[in-house]
Formats: sequence, structure tokens, C-alpha cells
Amino acid sequence: KAKEYIIQQQEITGGSSHLIIEKKEREHHNASYQIVCDGDILNKQEMYEALKCRGYEVESMCTEAILTGLYVCQQEHMLKYIRGAFSFIIWDPERELLFGARDPFGMKPFYYMEYKNEWYFASEMKYFEGYMHPIHVSHTSLQRYFSFQFVPGNHTMFGAISTLEPGTYFYKKDGQSLDIQPYWKPEFCPSDTETASKIQNIQETLRSSVQLHMQSEKKIGAFLSGGVDSSAIVALAREVDPNIQTFTVGFEREGYSEISIAKETAGQLQVENIHYVIQPEEFVGHLRQIIYHLGEPIADPAAIPLYFATREARKHVDIVLSGEGADELFGGYNIYREPRDLKVFRGIPKPIQSMLKKVASVIPAGVRGKSFIERGTTPLAERFIGNAHIFAEDEKKLLLVHHQPDIHFTDITKGIYEETSHLPEELQMQSVDVRTWLPGDILVKADRMATSHGLELRMPFLDTAVFQVASQLRAEESITKETTKYALREAMRGIVPDSVLYNRKLGFPVPIRHWLKHELYHWAKETIEQSNTGYLIHKSYVLELLETHRSGKLDVSRKLWTVLSFMIWHEIYME
Repeated sequence: KAKEYIIQQQEITGGSSHLIIEKKEREHHNASYQIVCDGDILNKQEMYEALKCRGYEVESMCTEAILTGLYVCQQEHMLKYIRGAFSFIIWDPERELLFGARDPFGMKPFYYMEYKNEWYFASEMKYFEGYMHPIHVSHTSLQRYFSFQFVPGNHTMFGAISTLEPGTYFYKKDGQSLDIQPYWKPEFCPSDTETASKIQNIQETLRSSVQLHMQSEKKIGAFLSGGVDSSAIVALAREVDPNIQTFTVGFEREGYSEISIAKETAGQLQVENIHYVIQPEEFVGHLRQIIYHLGEPIADPAAIPLYFATREARKHVDIVLSGEGADELFGGYNIYREPRDLKVFRGIPKPIQSMLKKVASVIPAGVRGKSFIERGTTPLAERFIGNAHIFAEDEKKLLLVHHQPDIHFTDITKGIYEETSHLPEELQMQSVDVRTWLPGDILVKADRMATSHGLELRMPFLDTAVFQVASQLRAEESITKETTKYALREAMRGIVPDSVLYNRKLGFPVPIRHWLKHELYHWAKETIEQSNTGYLIHKSYVLELLETHRSGKLDVSRKLWTVLSFMIWHEIYME
């Protein structure tokens, strides 16, 4: 039995109005709403009470029951009220259609495919195996992958499979295409409110978000590195649970481990820290398993330590808090300082800039100053496509067998730059990362690595309320001459230890630059030589890159890792 309300608006003298609620009950004898959901709604209690106030009987407090009740009550308008990480589909027997949606940031995956007039939906691409014939790699997606180190937008490496973009919903009727509509978009709207007020709002809103993310009967822990992001989460989570456990991983090589800093921070916060050191042999030994769980090629080496971090955390807790999203929302990446560094070029006339760019083009790679001149004489929209820009277009001509000259990396970001042209360059860069890098790389590897161990990952920074306060920051309130994430750091003053407040974090760095010269050189060479990707990639060019890297002439480790990741993915999913 579903209870519904018909809400009518009645005009009252004086221009005000009130709602007259008429209750109507309807029996469903031969049909029922059905839901498939991945993820969790954090404000279930609030939504449960709201439904009760409207007279709806919800059979339980589970996410599926709450979502179904909200849909019956509000249809797509329900998405304005729920907070959490989710993707779901509901079958509506009354309207005979499917309704589906994905969370605002893309924390939970959502894939779909049409094949022989049938529609398939899944939370991972590997579940489409057996439904696609023939299976083939999209040349367009492959070309974009070698720019971004992931396939951006709503595309995947398989042309037949698409992703539902974050912050969108759809309706699907039999015989009709998906009707996809946006319900939320991350937009930066800097305000002139006093900085001190914004800093106070950040502190209060983040504390509220952490408290919301700590609601569970299951045991909750947190990742801890040496930076302000994870330290802030742990410090605020400790206010809820003083016994919270923290988890850190690292490598033995100097400069690639934050275990010592994390242990010191944990001591100052009076929480337990559990840490694990990853060996090179383990790195290679688990690589195929990790890429299998990723499901699509993502050449972010940080997926490997994240795999081990989630494995260790799962031994102790059911849910882990993590600091994803802080850099994108609060301006944490050093690349965001580039507009400030390149300010000297703004006063140079265009003809002279063109001349400087031509001079820089003939300077040998690796010579100091070449990159600075090239970046300074190239418009932002043509040089920045996100945190990773692996192969340039001229390099991809040498790499790819089926290079398409009409496919350019700016195709993905052009629309974002057009929508944000009124913003300072720093905020344009953040907008690009929030809409491409975050859902395409950061959140994919975070979700897949946690899921591979049956661990639930929660990210308090990626909450629409937190984004609301972050979006009001002016560029200079995030990026200063001395630091990044200025407003966030100041908001955490007195909450996190002073020793990490302005500490430069490493995150989960991986020493592939060193390993591809030494420990992993022979493995990499063998992988390239034995790969069956010769119909897509000029392997001779990749082997040249490997030798160039080994000789120390240039650091091309990111390029090599992007190729190697794809080759292993191809072996798993294509061969």
C-alpha cells in the first residue's frame, strides 16, 4: 500500500498562500515499486521523519526504503534533499518507467548500455561481460585516455558503454531513449563576504558534515596522511568517537612515505595509527588484481597504495573516512598557482608572445625555461585539462596506430571554460578538476579499491553543504603567495596540530620514477614486448620511451605508466 498526498496551493487575501493537503490512499495489488541501489543515504533519519510527517508509511530505515518513499512523494525533486554517495534505479509501476540517478559528485559509479533494443545498467563495467558482441576498444576513448590518464566525460573505453554523469537523473520508458537531466552542478560563485566569516562557516559546515558521516552502527575508522585534509577529518571525527582508529601506508624509499608524520599526528590527536609498508614485489604482484577491480584503465599510481590502505583498514573497521575532494574544492593543488606564476606574460604583446613560443619550441626538452615560456604563451584553455596531461597531441601521433587528428584534448574541457569564463583562472582550473579529474580518476579509484575489500568509503568534503561554503571563496582566499588551501587551513587552526597545518602533504605517492629505472625496468620491458596491443599502439615508440627514462635524460614515468596500465587492462578485459 502506498500513501500519497495531492498538494494544492490556494491563494489567500494579502498575497500569501498556504498548502491544503488532501490525503489519498491507493492499493497496489498487482504491482510494486522496485529499487536497485549502490551506496548510502546519510540523512536517512531526517528523510524518514519528513515522510512520516507527510503520512507515508516507510517499512524500514534502510536506504532503499527511504529512496522509494521519497520518489513516490517527490519524484525527481527528491534529489534536492538527500545527502550521500549513491546511484540507483527505481521501477515505477504507476507510470511504467524507470527512474535513475547518480550522486552530485560521482562518488558511486553508474554505467549503462543499449544492446539489441535492450537496456542494461550496472555499477561496474565488468558486469557487462557476456552481453557485448563484438567487444572492441573505442579509438576515440583511447586517444582521450592518453591525454587524461582516464577516459573523461560520459564515455568509457568500450564505445557501447556510457556513464551517467554526476548530478544527473533519467527517466526511461519502453521503446524510448533515456531522458537525462541535470539536478545539480558544481559552480564556483565567489562572494565579497569577509574572509573571517567564510573561515568560520567552513569550520562549522565541515564539522557538521563529519558528524553526519560518522552516523552508523558499524565501526568507523579514517585514513591519515601528513596533510591538513585527513588530519582535519580525523580531528573532527575524534570529537564524535575518541577511540577512532587511523590507517596509513607508505614505501621504504625516502620521500615516498608519510608514516612517520602520520604517527606523530596520531599521537598529538591521541588516536591509534595502524600503518603498513608496501614492498616493490607486492606492488607488481597485486597490480593485475588492482586493475581488474578498477574495471577501466586509470593510470593513477595512487590506486596501488590505496588498495593496500583499504585492505588494512578492512581488517579493523567497516567504514573509513577519507579526505578526497578537499584539493578540488579548496584550491589545494600547486598547479593552481600557475596563473600567479605566469602573470609576467600578461603584459607582453601577442606578437612577441608568438615569437617566444616559436623560440621555446626549438629548445631541447628538459632545458630549463622551455616549459615556463611554453606555458606562459599558451592560453589556459589550451594548456590545462586537469591535474594530469600525459601525452601531447604530437606525441600521440607517434604512439597511436589509429590517431585521429580531429580529436583534440580540449574537446572535453571547452564547454567548462565557456561556462566559467567570468571566473579568475584559478577557479576555472578548479571547475575543470571538479567536473573531470574528480569523478573520472579520484573517485573511481577510491570507490573500486574500497569495494574490492568490502569496505565502505565516506568522504565528508564531498558534501553539497561543504561545496556551498567552498564555492564562495575568492581565488586569493584559497591560493596565496605562500600556500594553497589557505581558508581551509585557517578554518582548521586550533583543531589540527600546528605541525601539519601548513605541511605539504604527499598523499599516497608511488616511486614509479625510480622503480622504472631499476626494480621494475625488466618487468616493464617484458610487459611491453609481450603485450598484444600492437594493433593499437606503436610498441617500438614505447620501448624508446623506456630507454630514455632509464638513461635519466628525461622523466617520462607518467607516460610509461599510462601505457603499461592500459596494456595490463587490455590483457585482462580484452584477451
